[in-house]
Amino acid sequence: MKNSGQLVKVSIEAFDNEDFTIKTKLETNPIFLPVNPESFTQNFKVELNEQKGQGNQSTNANYKGTKPEELKLEFIFDGTNTIQGYNSKLDKNFIQDQSFEAKPKPVKEQLKLFMDTVYNMSGEIHRPHFLKLHWGDGFKFTCILSNLDLNYTLFEPSGDPLRIKASATFLNYVAQKERVAREKKRSPDLTHVRLVKSGDRLDLMTFDIYKDPKYVTQIARANNLSTFRKINPGLEIVFPPLDKSAP
Repeated sequence: MKNSGQLVKVSIEAFDNEDFTIKTKLETNPIFLPVNPESFTQNFKVELNEQKGQGNQSTNANYKGTKPEELKLEFIFDGTNTIQGYNSKLDKNFIQDQSFEAKPKPVKEQLKLFMDTVYNMSGEIHRPHFLKLHWGDGFKFTCILSNLDLNYTLFEPSGDPLRIKASATFLNYVAQKERVAREKKRSPDLTHVRLVKSGDRLDLMTFDIYKDPKYVTQIARANNLSTFRKINPGLEIVFPPLDKSAP
């Protein structure tokens, strides 16, 4: 989409299923953040096993897994009607329905709308909603809320809040079946079945799974093969998890 110069705000769309195909029936869905964040933070983390063995001074940091990406947004809810761009008539979710001017809804109402979308448990699915965050055409993020901090900074004489600074952390969410398709696991800790093709060699197939051809004799025994030097095309070979201490 070409840059038209029009302000595009962050939107949050709520869904009732992890495949993001059933939109939640809320009064307003999606909602738009009243003020875009000045910046956002993405966090990527690789989880490593750094436990030291007994008697060792150091150890290799072994890969355990990749944690879901985190996205942190900081923005405000405001009821003072003094922030430029806040009371745009395009923002139907956080303004009063006025014929001649757009005024922000009370901050408590703005916050409730936000909480109903991202935090409060849905009676339909017995958990908070699955979410899609959009910022124009350039940024899309499927996620769930993992943390929300609210800092009340300005109040009416009655004690009602006039401004809240929000810091929300969203955790990337991928449905299980999509995750499996993306990973296409080839771990040696899983059982694999391979169909022998013309020209295949058992030692090379073993290396492909276990990254070491020395287990070829174990694979031959596991498949009741009399030899590993010649395997016939069309044969199914099972590569199970191995006892690597065995000869």
